[in-house]
Amino acid sequence: MPTAPQTTDELYEELQANQRRPYGRTRTVTAEELVDAAERFEETLPLVRALLELQEAYTYGSEPRKSPVAFARLLTLFDEQPDVFDENLRHLVFWRFKWVAAAVRALPEIPRTSLRQWLTEMRERYEKAGLGLQPYYGQAYRLAAHVGEDTDLAFELWAARTRTPLSDCEACEISERALYHLASGDDERALRTWEPVLAGKESCQEEPARSIAHALLPLLRAGHTDRARELHLAGYRGCRRNPSMSGEVGRHLEFCALTGNEARGLELLAENRNLFDEVDSPLELLDFLNGVEVLLRRVEQLGHGELPAAGFPGRTWTVTGLRAEVHGRADDLAARFDARNGTTAHTDRRGARLGRAPLLEALELTLRTRRLDEVAVVPGVPVAAPAARAVAAFLESLPELVARARALDEQGHPDARACWTELRTRVTAPDYTHPDDPAVGPLARLRADLLADEASRRGERDDFTEAAALYEEAAGLYDDAGTPAHAALARAHAVLATAEIPPQTSARAASETPSGLPADGAADTGDTDGIPAEVAALTAAHAAMVRLHAETSGLAPYQEARLLRLRATALGLRLQASRSDGHVAAVLHEVGLLHDFATRHDIPGQIAGALVLRAHTFAISGDLPAAAAETDALLDRLEAHGPAWHLPRALGLRARLRLGAQDAEAAHADLGEALRLAADWPADAVDTARLHGDLAEACMHLGRPDEALRHLTRSAELNLRRGDRFDAYCAYSNAATLSVDLGRVEDCIALLDSLLAEPDVAAGEPDDRLVAQLRLTRARALRAGEDLKAATTEFLALAAESAGWDDDPGSHAMIAAETAVLLAEADEFDRAREAADQALAAHARDPRHEALSNCLRELARLQARQQGSDGLAGALAFLADAGRVAEGAHSAGYEAHGRPLDSALAYEYGRVHAYADAYEDALAALEKALALIGEPGPDNGRAGEWAECVRFAAAMEGVYLERPAPALARLDAAVSRLTALGHTEETEPLTSLAARLRDEE
Repeated sequence: MPTAPQTTDELYEELQANQRRPYGRTRTVTAEELVDAAERFEETLPLVRALLELQEAYTYGSEPRKSPVAFARLLTLFDEQPDVFDENLRHLVFWRFKWVAAAVRALPEIPRTSLRQWLTEMRERYEKAGLGLQPYYGQAYRLAAHVGEDTDLAFELWAARTRTPLSDCEACEISERALYHLASGDDERALRTWEPVLAGKESCQEEPARSIAHALLPLLRAGHTDRARELHLAGYRGCRRNPSMSGEVGRHLEFCALTGNEARGLELLAENRNLFDEVDSPLELLDFLNGVEVLLRRVEQLGHGELPAAGFPGRTWTVTGLRAEVHGRADDLAARFDARNGTTAHTDRRGARLGRAPLLEALELTLRTRRLDEVAVVPGVPVAAPAARAVAAFLESLPELVARARALDEQGHPDARACWTELRTRVTAPDYTHPDDPAVGPLARLRADLLADEASRRGERDDFTEAAALYEEAAGLYDDAGTPAHAALARAHAVLATAEIPPQTSARAASETPSGLPADGAADTGDTDGIPAEVAALTAAHAAMVRLHAETSGLAPYQEARLLRLRATALGLRLQASRSDGHVAAVLHEVGLLHDFATRHDIPGQIAGALVLRAHTFAISGDLPAAAAETDALLDRLEAHGPAWHLPRALGLRARLRLGAQDAEAAHADLGEALRLAADWPADAVDTARLHGDLAEACMHLGRPDEALRHLTRSAELNLRRGDRFDAYCAYSNAATLSVDLGRVEDCIALLDSLLAEPDVAAGEPDDRLVAQLRLTRARALRAGEDLKAATTEFLALAAESAGWDDDPGSHAMIAAETAVLLAEADEFDRAREAADQALAAHARDPRHEALSNCLRELARLQARQQGSDGLAGALAFLADAGRVAEGAHSAGYEAHGRPLDSALAYEYGRVHAYADAYEDALAALEKALALIGEPGPDNGRAGEWAECVRFAAAMEGVYLERPAPALARLDAAVSRLTALGHTEETEPLTSLAARLRDEE
């Protein structure tokens, strides 16, 4: 706290500000400082309020040792100066006897006799104050359940009593009753008891998160797997990183361990590493460590004890090392509690949890399914996917394996890559000795082969800078090895890779902004003399390759075909960049050279490659019939002559053409067949990730969003495994957005939480705009899930960051506008006004007419609805801004995709005035809106808007202004017109209002 409050008003303001902070060290330390400040005032009341805040911070910050101390000071003040305590403060003092009872239970060093003495004092205090004893018996039951003795009697003494104003809330008591039935082995009755809490009908600060954590395994045992999954996602978010709910976090870890989600469990453990250090409650820590150990034991049993795990601070841990440490600490805690209690309850409960067998082999919890072998992956490094087709075991000697790799590589066969991977492992081994074998050649040749393979992989991941450098290095080694033809081919690859390096490294990312719209002038194209830099680079690359081709002798046919393929590819990429009809002929000429050469030398892979390039060229140039014909011919040839590994890509190409032709059904069929065939080949070789992404698009066209979601996540997973994190995150972002649209809000949040916790994201390595898109989608999902506090926090952070996006002010306008609406929903209209002003300033630089108009009208509606006539001036100011936005849209010739901005604005003027009880002004605004909308026609899509405006105007006239005759005339005329035009559905609200007005006459 920078400076101590000097007045009691300042102290109260600081207390209120602290109460808005999340529980944890910051809130607790501030509360301690405020108690010190309160002691300097002569009045007692400020100290009372400060002590109450401090005890709350200790209680929910998991510091049970300090909570009784704060309460003891409070109780002394209560006894000495009872007049300071009004009815509310008196209620709080008696309520917090329960907090102290819970705190001393959680400390094994407190003797059992002291626990009973505290309950006795609680009972005596309650009786003396004339308070009901149900809360006392509730604490007595909790002590009995903790100790493990006389539980049934204690439960009956509590549960049979009538609730009092000091009883725990309904949700907490329901949870305690359910836990009693669960401990008795009656899962079914426990779940029935829990139902009001699990269904969200009863809740409090800790519920339903606490109940959910305990109900997960009973739900699984009862066969309710889908509900267990849904509640895990929602419940975990309610307790993660919260020291006072560390036990519940442990139960979510246990749930992951027993459902085949060990990788997610380790991910959640890493997210909650703070709990190892911040939980000061021995009882909470024991519950947490029990869940941690269940998870670690399971991971170890599956053979992954060497994996890294997040654990106690001060050192790094493996699963095995952490499990041993956790086991020792948890055993000690359980033994200390049992020694204090004189029972074996905690040791027995711990043993039962550790002895549980998995309940399900695999339950898909999130949209992002991970394997344990992916947990320790370095970002950007490919992961071996499960083999779809067994590749022959590498039993050959090194010379034999080199020969096989080179033979397969000449064919372009996908299995070559696995051979190179095996060779890389052997060659880099410390004990490697290069054979003196002419068939293998010198070490420089083999190293060059491996570099060329690695360069190819980098190029596939669009890492063109690294690919070019590796190809150049390979070319030098080929020269050293005396293989100039290989060197020439490597240099040609390097030339093309260099040409593909973006003129500005951020250009790709800047073209996709968080708003989903292109940012005007987002990237510098580096145009030279009117020719885009990319086009110029590819033209130069083609010329360089032609010269290289002419200067190189001794090329084998497969090498010459590859050079021709690279030349044609360079021109194809140039056409793709320029979209110039003048570049088409050159591509087709080069493709013709490649096709003729490959046909003459019978090189099937390059014949297929030429046909693919030709089809792509026609597609890019807009000649879709020719592209379709070429693709059909390509497929016929591949089915007759091979190579078979080209079939999935060819089917994918035809599917994309069919999607372009609006034939989603045929595209879906092609892509389904492509994926079936792709299963026979390594995923990278046939670009299975692209096939899944295209199939997701086809599914969306066919109205199958759930199927689309599965393919999006599969596409993302495959991209991630091959190290293409940008495309993976883009696909996951699309999946997250779609999951919100499908109402799967918790799925979206869980997915994005997982992505945003990735080490490279935390380190700021991915493109900042892509990460912002992920965070924006998460914020929108939080809002959709009605977690407005968390959503507002994220929106405010994004608005602050996006304010610095000078290359993309439009996205800042969108984010700031959404932030303003969230603030208004929280009644913070001054801050909403500030955010709206930011949005308007950004809009002036990069207009977002419709979205900003919608937000401003919503802000006006919220302020008028929540503040009535007091908020009219502020609401009208928002509408005035919306009017200027509409005028700007009109001047720019912008047409709204939804309701026209002018009529929507007039309608909102009517609604705002109605909220402020200015009914004549409201009616005048609605008359204007009706004039702007115009009379509906038979095919007019605005009949619904017109009918709603009529209904609202009639309500103003007939109900609020008490002029039923003109209101009824308006309604009857509108009903007649709409009925005559066939808009019968739109008449229903009008006839209902007319009937009401007639009844009231």
